[in-house]
Parts: sequence; structure tokens; C-alpha cells
Amino acid sequence: MDKTVVLIQDNEEILDIMDEVLTDEGFEVISSLTPEPIEKLEEIEPDVLIIDDHIQGKKSGSEVIAELKSDPSTENLAAVLTSTSFDLPEKAKECSADDYIEKPFDIDHMIDIVKQNS
Repeated sequence: MDKTVVLIQDNEEILDIMDEVLTDEGFEVISSLTPEPIEKLEEIEPDVLIIDDHIQGKKSGSEVIAELKSDPSTENLAAVLTSTSFDLPEKAKECSADDYIEKPFDIDHMIDIVKQNS
């Protein structure tokens, strides 16, 4: 069975590129410009969550990951934080993300990170 990735980005162009690349790599991708898929994680049962720190909505991506990691029902979900922030490694560590992808990203590096965490 294919691995499922929930992909939430703040930029449609980046969302489309990441979606296409991961789909080509054999992942089932659920992509969104809003954090809406987070509400449906039980339904979706993703293997990996990739979320941008600057998503639309009340919370940042790092806050969403911190909440998921502190909830016993979602604490084992692999979560990858993406951002252009210079302090992304620290942010990822603070929210207990499993990994991070700095933007602009290298496509092969992104694929490696998703495969390692799925």
C-alpha cells in the first residue's frame, strides 16, 4: 500500500511542485493551502505530515506539530516542518518535529526526508 503524505504549504507553487514530486515517487499526497486536513488525520491516517511554519490560520505549523506531538493519539505521526526561516532547525527541535526541510529546498533532499520518515 502506498504511503500517504499530508502536505500543507503557504505557497501554491511550492505546494504543486512538492505534490507532483511526491506523487511521482509513489506517495499518495493530500495537499492543501490551509490546515484543514489536520482536522481529518484520523480519517486520512497519513504516514507523514509536511507542514509549512507560515500556514494560513490561527496557528503556525510549528504550533500544530507541537500539539500533535503532545497528543497520545498522534504523537507517533512523523511530522516535518518546512520554512524559509533561518532558525528552522531550532524551531523544528522546539516543536518536536521529526525533521525539517529548508526552503528553497533541494528536491532529492526533500524526497529523502519524506522516505526516511514514512
